[in-house]
Amino acid sequence: MENDVVVVVVPFVAQGHLNQLLHLSRLLSAYNLPVHIAGTTTHNRQAKLRIHGWNHNSDTNIHFHEFETPEFESPPPNPNSSTKFPSHLIPSFKASSHLREPFAKLLATVSNSARRVVVIHDYLMSTAVQDVVSFPNVEAYVFHCASAFTTFSYMWDQKGRPCLDDVESYIPLTKIPILQDFIPPVFMEFIYSHVNCDKFNSGNIHDTCKVFDSKFIDYISKEGFSGSTKQWALGPFNPVSLNNNQETRKRHKSLEWLDKQVQDSVIYAAFGSTTSLSDKQIQEIANGLENSGQKFIWVLRDADKGDIFKGESRNIELPKGFEERVEEQGLVVRDWAPQLEVLAHIATGGFMSHCGWNSSMESITMGIPIAAWPMHSDQPINATLITDVLKIGVNVGDWGRGGEVVTSSVIEKTIRKLMDSDEGNEIRMRAKKIGEDVRQSVEEGGVTRVEINAFVDHITRQ
Repeated sequence: MENDVVVVVVPFVAQGHLNQLLHLSRLLSAYNLPVHIAGTTTHNRQAKLRIHGWNHNSDTNIHFHEFETPEFESPPPNPNSSTKFPSHLIPSFKASSHLREPFAKLLATVSNSARRVVVIHDYLMSTAVQDVVSFPNVEAYVFHCASAFTTFSYMWDQKGRPCLDDVESYIPLTKIPILQDFIPPVFMEFIYSHVNCDKFNSGNIHDTCKVFDSKFIDYISKEGFSGSTKQWALGPFNPVSLNNNQETRKRHKSLEWLDKQVQDSVIYAAFGSTTSLSDKQIQEIANGLENSGQKFIWVLRDADKGDIFKGESRNIELPKGFEERVEEQGLVVRDWAPQLEVLAHIATGGFMSHCGWNSSMESITMGIPIAAWPMHSDQPINATLITDVLKIGVNVGDWGRGGEVVTSSVIEKTIRKLMDSDEGNEIRMRAKKIGEDVRQSVEEGGVTRVEINAFVDHITRQ
């Protein structure tokens, strides 16, 4: 039986990238489109294990294709590294290029039984999907796993930071950190190897929302940047309503703890899946949280290994007696936390975050202000969007730009500012308003719903 239009999704193997494209697959499958997800056996398993906000097993339109890659030697995360970039993951990143041959075989099979195949691939998987040009009924769309502000800033930086017409936009751009300061040369080379494979691009997909990012979508569309290449702002990919979709899953202890707290009283601290903090920095965070006097949930995990299912995990020690002293004040979570549900909870009033785009978009969607503590890659630019453009967050001091430890007094001061000050309350009100607008954007007639409908109409055209 021939399918009309089939979607094939090819995510990059880092957790933040996996998560976003799995969420996008849910959105597209709701239009009764068959969605095939092509990935490594290990990373498909990782994505399915950690997805939250919906049950992927209940979606019969989503089909996983799992391929083995050669064994790679991946060192453990180094919490004492001079840079916070997860260099230990680069071997697993490079191993993903071995998906080219199995992907081409999958594409040959799928394209034989469909009028059109739509390939949506992470921009860091461009080399693996380059054989799309061999199939006349296949078109490819590049997924950018960041805001339009961040994606545009890369282009703007590469072109020598030219002056923009809109001065209001230009001023925050002058504060953008230089990308190369937060990404090592070896990974920049990896990025450029994929940029050179973008000749088969039928359009760019962004996990962002025109509610807050429209002018930067417009900037990307200008001649001299992406020109005639179509830009699709389809975000938020993550669910915006979490009611009635968790019946089969036992509630996490963090949610039960939040049920006992008052509205907007808890700061949630989590630093993503790619950064290992030093023992000294962890001590300072612990003291800063305790001394702030604010209720908190702290997700205390080491960075992901290349294969999260192999090897020992680091045993992270807290100051002596810390957990006993803060038993009423806070909760330390040492496993994977249901972040989307935590951010959606009425008791959560702030998020101390590394500003990875997954975390940023989830926080924006749920209307939660951010204490921005970026570590590497796009995170400092995401932080600029949050603090200087949208003004829905504060910086955690100078967030250790030179690699130095951020002290407990800076952390304490930042938490008090966000959670218990007039300025913090104003920031929270702005965050709540943007969150409401973003959630409404996915409703019938909303800007995101219109955008998704337009994209589906485009890929299913006759």
